[in-house]
Amino acid sequence: MTAITAVLSYYALLLILPLYLLRIFTINDLIINWLRDNQQYALLVVPIVAFLEATIGIGVFVSGVFLLAICTVMYTEQIASLSQMLPLAFAGAMLSDHCGFYIGRWAGPKFHHTKFGIKHRVRFEKTEKFIVRFSWWAVIFGRLMSTIRSFVPFVIGVSGMKPLRFSLFDLLACGVWTTGLGLLIVGLDKVVT
Repeated sequence: MTAITAVLSYYALLLILPLYLLRIFTINDLIINWLRDNQQYALLVVPIVAFLEATIGIGVFVSGVFLLAICTVMYTEQIASLSQMLPLAFAGAMLSDHCGFYIGRWAGPKFHHTKFGIKHRVRFEKTEKFIVRFSWWAVIFGRLMSTIRSFVPFVIGVSGMKPLRFSLFDLLACGVWTTGLGLLIVGLDKVVT
């Protein structure tokens, strides 16, 4: 029975994967064509996508790969330079992180008394102790790990970290993240051309 299931799964993957890749390439072509046709608005996309990919809830659906792809296309097509894109990406990331942080600070006391907060109290207490103990590591790694990026500032806000402390750590984290974005854009340009 497991051999049959494995064979069926393999053939299902062979059928679904090309459709999925076709959809991705169609979306990418759509984005590339829009950027080429609307160069005067292209730079506005950078901070918006940087903001969305780190926004609590939305960031789960808007991957950082979109921002990387958009910036790489803009760089390779000479629509924008790194010196134009990277500060905008930095600003979008900082703004999103701070929105998540302040929402967490505002919701924190209420959040602990919700059914979800009560049910997972032990887990949240461990997380908050980790954040207090390794505060700057939590901010930096939270910014660099795409799977948890949109939730970390919220959780840090809930944990009660001081705003100035968060801002300083986030400034460093977004600087590291923006540098990495720039290096990836230049590196991908070398591969593409």
